Amino acid sequence: MIQLGDFHELIMKRSTDFGVYLENQEGDEVLLPNKYVPENWKPEELISVFVYLDHEERPVATTLEPKIKLDEFGTLQCVDVNKYGAFLDWGLEKHLFVPFKEQVVPMQKGEEYLVFCYLDLETERLAASSKVHAFLDNSTLTVEPFEEIELIISNKTELGYNVIINGLHLGLLYEDEVFKSIKEGDRVKGWVKKIRSDNKIDVVLQRPGYRSIEPNAQKVLDRLKDAGGFLDLSDKSDPQEIQDRLQMSKKSFKRAAGSLYKQRMIEIKEDGIHLKDQ
Repeated sequence: MIQLGDFHELIMKRSTDFGVYLENQEGDEVLLPNKYVPENWKPEELISVFVYLDHEERPVATTLEPKIKLDEFGTLQCVDVNKYGAFLDWGLEKHLFVPFKEQVVPMQKGEEYLVFCYLDLETERLAASSKVHAFLDNSTLTVEPFEEIELIISNKTELGYNVIINGLHLGLLYEDEVFKSIKEGDRVKGWVKKIRSDNKIDVVLQRPGYRSIEPNAQKVLDRLKDAGGFLDLSDKSDPQEIQDRLQMSKKSFKRAAGSLYKQRMIEIKEDGIHLKDQ
């Protein structure tokens, strides 16, 4: 069986009026329509294709690359809504269907939504859901404290932002740990700050604890060099000013400055910090 919603390396076998039939090692076939058949193709050549259902609900191959594939999260634009549900542009000829029951809020044409692509076992069709948290599992974790992780920003909460961790787990990014503009669907690097007894995960966008000193120190050093060797910031500066100018908390700035001072790379004076001549 050739799995729908994924890429496959298939063997080009035989030509028909409609295209070329491709096979896997088990002899399962799928049609590659003429519009996607390479010029001067030869039998037994391998080709990389994506397999999904066409408008007639038949498996078909394409050389187009979708914006999302089976069991993946992605942000897609709604291009149509009818009495059955919504349809999203995922880069292929046939749009990706979202049933009404799989919509957190009714989708509207022209808006973008974070969704998960799944295979509906009843209809054997690919579909999408904006109820993304239903596809995450924290019962068995694959991450550890202080580990670097890939995050997708999910939705805003009273405490901060729900985030998707490595496409597997649900985490929380607290409001007071955010020092740059983020929005739903953004993909950012993060770190595991804490794993709670109930397997809830707190994350941050900077290395937690002592691990944040080095990268933040480098950032301050780079800003110092760009500014000609002086920054009018100190431990008396307003936290919001530090956040706006350096995209870090006042606590992180003080740690970074302390690290640079201990390495004798800066001088700390009343008017701010000065880069020392090396």
